[in-house]
Amino acid sequence: MKQKVGLIIVVLVTLGLIALVAIPLLRSKPIQVDTAIVKRGALQVTVNGEGKTRVKDRFTIAAPVAGQLARIHLRGGDEIKQGATIARIDPLPLAPLDPRQRAEAQAKVRAAEATKREFDAQLEHLQADLEQAQRETKRAVQLVEAGVISRQEFEQTRTAETTVAKDLVAAKFKSQAAAHDVDIARSALLTLDRQQNGAAPRIVTAPINGRVLRVFEESGRVITAGTPLIELSNPSKLEVVIDVLSTDAVKVSTGARVIIDGWGGSEDLEARVRLVEPSAFTKISALGIEEQRVNVIADFIGESDALGDGYRVEAHIVIWENSAVLKLPASALFRNGERWNLFVVENGLARRQEVEPGQRTSFEVEILAGCREGTAVIVHPANDIGDGVRVETRQTSK
Repeated sequence: MKQKVGLIIVVLVTLGLIALVAIPLLRSKPIQVDTAIVKRGALQVTVNGEGKTRVKDRFTIAAPVAGQLARIHLRGGDEIKQGATIARIDPLPLAPLDPRQRAEAQAKVRAAEATKREFDAQLEHLQADLEQAQRETKRAVQLVEAGVISRQEFEQTRTAETTVAKDLVAAKFKSQAAAHDVDIARSALLTLDRQQNGAAPRIVTAPINGRVLRVFEESGRVITAGTPLIELSNPSKLEVVIDVLSTDAVKVSTGARVIIDGWGGSEDLEARVRLVEPSAFTKISALGIEEQRVNVIADFIGESDALGDGYRVEAHIVIWENSAVLKLPASALFRNGERWNLFVVENGLARRQEVEPGQRTSFEVEILAGCREGTAVIVHPANDIGDGVRVETRQTSK
């Protein structure tokens, strides 16, 4: 009897030892995961698109009369002063003038004079706007120092003054160009009224101080009235045209900040959205898909001398930003029905939590509720990770 009891004890002890060894071996190995820490920081949501620079005001100088054009010695990039000679045209003998031609020439003079008056009125209006904007900026300086208005409101006031000042410069160029158009129209009328043979050579001059963008007619030849000769502009007055999807364009507002990179320089440039064009256009993507695109026009802030007309840039239009939000990598979130979830790591176990996301970018997302700062979350959770599964941190993302 005692032998049987001893045998049973030995068997039980043996089974216990086997269980002590087997249980840890039978337990599943922890799954290695990558984690990131929920933290506070800046988050910036942008609409991205390719852009192209262009000069704000370009002027195409055309031949005022038909005749023999002498060779133009200007080249693209040459600087030119207002009143400088652009071209010389020896008028051709004209056929007898009929009343309709003279009426058309007179109508062109009246139209050019009306355009000149319109630009002059705009110039006066913008001058008054600039004086008012300067007074508002002076008041804003006092208010921001007293703490009555925020720094952002002050920046908006100063930006408004800068915008009006740039518009005033552009209006002056337009007024100068309009005056030149009046001279051309009057000269054309005088030419028609002159003796048809033996007309004096016509000298075409520059209407503004600027730079030659391109020369349309380099060689001497017989040309007709209205033939484009050269194109002028002020290359320092640049804007950028950004091509975005129409679904993104509706998120962009006037005055939004634009970050310009990918232009070849080492530092980013800044611009402000001046206009979201009201009309979209159809464009075929690289994948052969028809897309509705919209042009967003932005003005550069500060110097952009390194850029020229038609240069390619990468633009990021800021539609929302905050310097202190609770955020984590977007790859940590996954859908569970209609809700967003993530896995946190607690004592070596994965625990599923429901969270409420806010603004998001391609890489980061704002967390409004459901997670605390400093929590370790699993990024790129695999299908075999579930609530309560043992995990081992392989690498912590910064």
